[in-house]
Amino acid sequence: MEGNNNIVAGVFARGRSKGIPQKNLRKLGGKPLVAHAVETALACQDISKVFISTDNPEIAETAKRYGAEVPFLRPAKLATDTASEILAWRHALNHYAAEGAPIDILVTVAPTSPFTLPEDVSACIRVMLEHRPDLVLTVCESDLNPYFNMFEEDEKGDAKLVIKGNLPVFRRQDATKVFGITGGAYVARSEFVQKSPGIFIGNLRLVKVPQERALDINTEFDLHFAEFLHSREEM
Repeated sequence: MEGNNNIVAGVFARGRSKGIPQKNLRKLGGKPLVAHAVETALACQDISKVFISTDNPEIAETAKRYGAEVPFLRPAKLATDTASEILAWRHALNHYAAEGAPIDILVTVAPTSPFTLPEDVSACIRVMLEHRPDLVLTVCESDLNPYFNMFEEDEKGDAKLVIKGNLPVFRRQDATKVFGITGGAYVARSEFVQKSPGIFIGNLRLVKVPQERALDINTEFDLHFAEFLHSREEM
């Protein structure tokens, strides 16, 4: 733990998933996805403890087996497809505050990003402590770029670049760099989580990770690709 900051990590894992049933319990390299996230968080020295936020008792028990605290089961209304993620974060902060153990900085590590390294999470924490933004998140440079190769279509079917600059861009390398969210790690100040209407409304900082650590598992294809990548790591 750094200075007087109580830095706590949460693994937020709903029980239901439309893309992959029981996604957070699916295995990669013989280990449930939720376990990968718990172990990644536990490996970060600045984090004082790791908890699981889930509505599913089986996910809770699995996370506990790998070293996470299970302080509560998340209310069902905060575990739907339409529930805002920041509300689940806020629920966890309120729980620990009521227990007399308020969290200063909340770290989240996603089960669906199993290639996120402890070093990536620690880098996010360092940026938070050095620059004090509202939120730090992991990103990866995107191949799709609204200045170069992304289009929007109007009701007539006519298309145009999402963002048209003052000068035409003929090569992706010349376009303004843009970054996609990996979902792997977020680090947020608790007061921001309590007051903000949304995760990305505030002063943000980015930690860039390479493409091989940016996979976010949302479909069976993603999971098969993750298995392929994991098998290469073991070779």
